[in-house]
Amino acid sequence: MLGIHGLRMIEKAAILLSQLWVVALLTGSVAAGATEGAGPALQPQALNWAGVYNLRQIDPNLTGAGVRVGVICRSLTYVNGNPQNDYQPNTKHASFRNAQLQFHDGRTLVARESAHSTAVCSILFGDDPAGVTPYLDPFSYQGVVPAAEGHVYEMIHFVTQNVHPQNAPKVDVATASFGQELEDWWTRGIEALIEHQGMVFVASIGNGSNASEPPFYPGAGANSIGVGVVSSVSAVNPATKLSHFALAYPQESSAGPTDDGRCKPDIIAPGNCLVAAADGNDGYAMAGNWSSFSTPLAAGVVGLLIQAAKQNESLQLAVSPEGGNCVLKTILMSSATKLPYWHKGRLSVEDDHEVPLDYVQGAGVVNAARAYRLLTAGRGKPGDVAKAGWDLNQLDLQRAFQQVYRVAVDEPAGKVLTATLAWNRHYSEKYPFEHLSDTDSDLRLEVWAVNPAHPSQDILFDYSDSRLDNVEHVSFATLAEYTQYKVVVSYSNLNGRMPAVASERYALAWTVDDKPREESILWYDLNGDGIVDGQDLAILMGNLTAERESSQAYLIGDVNGDGTIDDLDVQQMLVRQNRTADWYANNVAK
Repeated sequence: MLGIHGLRMIEKAAILLSQLWVVALLTGSVAAGATEGAGPALQPQALNWAGVYNLRQIDPNLTGAGVRVGVICRSLTYVNGNPQNDYQPNTKHASFRNAQLQFHDGRTLVARESAHSTAVCSILFGDDPAGVTPYLDPFSYQGVVPAAEGHVYEMIHFVTQNVHPQNAPKVDVATASFGQELEDWWTRGIEALIEHQGMVFVASIGNGSNASEPPFYPGAGANSIGVGVVSSVSAVNPATKLSHFALAYPQESSAGPTDDGRCKPDIIAPGNCLVAAADGNDGYAMAGNWSSFSTPLAAGVVGLLIQAAKQNESLQLAVSPEGGNCVLKTILMSSATKLPYWHKGRLSVEDDHEVPLDYVQGAGVVNAARAYRLLTAGRGKPGDVAKAGWDLNQLDLQRAFQQVYRVAVDEPAGKVLTATLAWNRHYSEKYPFEHLSDTDSDLRLEVWAVNPAHPSQDILFDYSDSRLDNVEHVSFATLAEYTQYKVVVSYSNLNGRMPAVASERYALAWTVDDKPREESILWYDLNGDGIVDGQDLAILMGNLTAERESSQAYLIGDVNGDGTIDDLDVQQMLVRQNRTADWYANNVAK
C-alpha cells in the first residue's frame, strides 16, 4: 500500500565497510608498529576538527542535555521486502553505558545490531572515559551530544508511523545516514514535515562518484540540511588519519547539482571518525570517509545549538516550530569554514550569482564554535544590526516587499562578510505529498555598500539569485574604503514574474569575520598526503586536460583563482614542490 517495499539497498558500501573494519580490528590487522603511535586525549578527533570540543571549552555544559535526537536507521536484512529489525546499535558497548536510548520499531521481530547504526550512534551519543584501540594511546571517547536523549527509529517504521500520517516524531532534530537516487513520496513527506511541523532534518547526500552516487534523497531535498564529507588526509599512521583532514573530493562526497538543478550539499563535515565496534564491549575502529558518518556529526552540532537556544529565552525564536529550522540552517551555513577551492558554481572568472553554493563543499565545513557564536549573537531585526546575527521574518507584497539590514564594519580591511538566506519549499500535507510549485516563492539576497563620497548612491557588491534553490548565499572580502553595508532580502522578479503568494517566511544569518591569514598547503597538496610532489602535479595536469575538454567538470587546481586551470597554475605548483604539512613527519606508522 505504501510502496516502500521496493526500496533498493542504499549506502551498501558504507555498511559493508563498517562490517569489514570491525573484523580488521578484532583480528589485529592494523599496520605493523601502529600500536606505538601517540594518540590524542579525546576521540573522535574529527569532532575537534569541526569545533565541537572547542565549543565545549567555551561552555562545558553543552553536551546535548535536554535535547532529543532522532536517528533513523534502516535494517540491513530484508525478507520478501520486510525489514528484519537489524537496525540497532550495539548497546553492550562501553561507549553506550550511560546513553539514554529508546527504540522505535514494529515490535514483531527481535531487534538485532547493525555496525552502521553502532557507528552513527557512537558519534552522537558515545561516552567512554577509558577507550582503547591497538593503534592509539588510551583516550576519552566523547560523542557530539553524549547527554542527549536518543530515539532510534527503524526506517520502515518511521516512514509508516511518522511520514505517511504526517506525525512528526517528538524529537528536536532528526538525522538519517542513507538515501536513494530519486525523489519519492516518502522523501517528499519528510519535506512536508519540515515545512508544516518545523522538523529539523539532517541527512547524508551520498558517497561520491567512486560509489556512483548522485546527491541522495532525502538529503538532496530542498528543505532538509544535506551533508557531504571532508576526507581525512592520506597517511599511514592511524592517529594522523583520525586527526587531520584534507578536502571534499567529488569522488568521495556526492556533488551537486541535484536532478532538478539545485545545489547540494548544504554543508560538509569530517566523516572518518573513530567509532564503536558492533561486536564486543569495548572495540573501536576508523569509520572511513563516508557521508554516513559526517552526517551525525553535523546533526549533533545542530543539537548543541538547540540546547543553547532552549536555555536562553532571547534565542527561543531559533527553535520555533514556525521557521526555526530555517534559522538553524542559515546559522550552520553562514558560520561554515570554506576550504581551498571553494567557489560557487563551475570554474569561471566571475562569481556565479545564480548558483548559491559550491557543488561539493556547499557553504563549507561545519564549525560548531563559530555557529554557537553566531547563534548567541542574537536576533537582529531589519534596520541597524550588529556585525553578526540572524533573523526570522517574512516578506509581504503589501507591506514589506524587501527587508534591509544595515551592518557597520569597523576596519573592514581583511574582513569577510558572509550571509545566508533560506526559506522552505511548499508541499501538500497529504499522500503522495506533491510539491506545490505554484505556491513557492523566489527570493533574492543582495549586499550593497554605501559609497562614502555619495551616500545616496549605494553600490551593489554581491548578490545571490538562484531560479531553482530555496537558499541564497554570499561571501566576499570587504574593502577598506567601505564601512557601511546593506544586506537586502527581497522577492526576485526575474523576467517580470511576480510572486505567486502574498507572503513568505524566511531566515537570514550574517557574520563579519577576519579573513584567514595562513595559506593552506591544500591549495597544492591535491591528494592530501602531506607533501607537494609529482603526484599532485600529475593530478593538476589531468585536471587541466579535463577542464579543457568539459566546462561542466568539477575540478580542483585553479591555484591562482583566475577562473581556469592553466600553465600559470602549473608554475605555482612547481614553485612549491617538496613543501610539507605540519603533520607530515607523523605520516608513518610508529
